[in-house]
Amino acid sequence: MTLSLEQLRRCSVAVDLGAARTRVYLKGTGLIVDEPSVCAVNLRTGGLIAVGTQAEQMSGRTPGHIAVVRPISGGAVVDITMAQRMLRQFVGDRVRRAWRRKPLLRAAVCTPFDAHPLAQTAAVETLTGLGARRVELVDTLVAAAVGCGLPVELPEATMIVVCGATTTQVAVLSLGAIVAAENVPVGGDAIDRAVVQHLRNHHEVLLAGHAVRPLHLVLSGPDAATGAEVHGRDVATGRARSVRVEAEGVRAAAQLPMSGVIDSIGSVLRSCPPDLVADLADRGIMLAGGSARLPGLDTMIRDATGMPVQVAEHPDVCAVEGLGAMLEGEVRPVHLGPLAT
Repeated sequence: MTLSLEQLRRCSVAVDLGAARTRVYLKGTGLIVDEPSVCAVNLRTGGLIAVGTQAEQMSGRTPGHIAVVRPISGGAVVDITMAQRMLRQFVGDRVRRAWRRKPLLRAAVCTPFDAHPLAQTAAVETLTGLGARRVELVDTLVAAAVGCGLPVELPEATMIVVCGATTTQVAVLSLGAIVAAENVPVGGDAIDRAVVQHLRNHHEVLLAGHAVRPLHLVLSGPDAATGAEVHGRDVATGRARSVRVEAEGVRAAAQLPMSGVIDSIGSVLRSCPPDLVADLADRGIMLAGGSARLPGLDTMIRDATGMPVQVAEHPDVCAVEGLGAMLEGEVRPVHLGPLAT
């Protein structure tokens, strides 16, 4: 981690290209972009109509000649050109001009620990197309752990579960590196689909996918005991109908897709040395990522593992904030002294 920190301190920009949201951190300024990773494109002309929040609001409401696309999936750029166009709109002309005035601009970007070389190349090309002369790749797990305030640079075990939109990453870290990790193709989107299916089967209501996340937020808040009212389309009549949804039903629907994450946590623990697992008995598991606040997720993991589970204070921005802390030099490497002779 020492070498990585020295390289990262030379970077000026940190980027977290998430499947759900894209975030940009500017050194000395802080977080300047936090927008959905969504673009609305005119299929006839190829022109970009909207990006971010405005494009996300168009999802499911567009005519045939307008498509709402996501250029990032599972932490990997799947459409480099569209990702570059989206980032250009996000950062704005003023920031781009400031970048151009730095001939040796360096950028850092979060990537999954098991990212394919082609996915890493796509992330690098996306940022070099915006003017970066050098791009440093940082494991999302390490960046998120730093953003959560975990002492990843110490010779002690820390366990983090990063719950994204399309994937969930589980890892045990020590001395600034990953000891054991797994990537599960299950995330918030899979849980959303399970909730939509639950409403269809038990309440006979069709709910739009983008309306599920506000439902999660209500059911994870102080009013969870009273449930939440949702508006959708009646399966039989096609008319608009409102139903009240209980938190217990949503938690039960989320158990099936989350079983893969539970199995992955057990597999990672079995791959770790006993001394590190002993460290985790008291410290427990830290949840980060945009889906970490799903109702009942922490309780589900706690019951399955018997370990303490804590949700980060700001789980959705942990990765980019941790990357920013590395850029600012707030993380210090451990320097081990020479052996006595």
